[in-house]
Amino acid sequence: MIALIRVLSYNLRKNRATGELLDLAASTAADVMCLQEVDTGVLPNEVGTLTLADSTKRNRLGLAVYYRKERFRLRDTETYELKKSLHDRVLAPAHERLVGSLLEDLESGREVVVASFHAAPLTALNSLRRTQIHAAHAELLRLGHGAPTLMVGDYNYPFFTQSLGAKVKASGYDMSLSDRKTYTRYKFFKGHFDFVTSAGLDVRAVETLPRGDSDHMPIIVSADYDVPASR
Repeated sequence: MIALIRVLSYNLRKNRATGELLDLAASTAADVMCLQEVDTGVLPNEVGTLTLADSTKRNRLGLAVYYRKERFRLRDTETYELKKSLHDRVLAPAHERLVGSLLEDLESGREVVVASFHAAPLTALNSLRRTQIHAAHAELLRLGHGAPTLMVGDYNYPFFTQSLGAKVKASGYDMSLSDRKTYTRYKFFKGHFDFVTSAGLDVRAVETLPRGDSDHMPIIVSADYDVPASR
């Protein structure tokens, strides 16, 4: 037996696209919503049928995770600092670059970790972003004690994604890009900025949604995880 989870991810471009969230959550039938570049000081506790699980506390550009209470119970949640870039140290846009939430599927009893991630900007080296991704995966492994894990967000990694995918694979995770590019605002920087890394799940589809008020386009992820036969 398998269970399907749908996860929406959106970089709001310094909170500019926050007015789109209610319609997006409803139209995509999202079970979980992961946000980046959100003003966490004004976040609502609920967006439609989704409830706030956790958000960063110290960021100028924050992260948040929402979940559907009718489907999941929040078991644990944590925010994490990752290795800082020079940009972070000088301008301090993000002390915490990861929010992970451990959710229990109320139908199956199976636990799953869903995380919102925002890597260092393009002013940093790819090697730093790889370090951040590796550290984020390690933190989520500890949070979920090996439960199926899906990390989605703005990886800021539009170039050499094939090489990144191989490195992610070697560490026990899979990387899934969306069906279309998620950032096309500037000619040189077009690419897949927003995508998924996962472990213990079968990512069926990653769809890029139409552009809104952000410079990133939202994505919706459909993934399966196994449910023990005894359930």
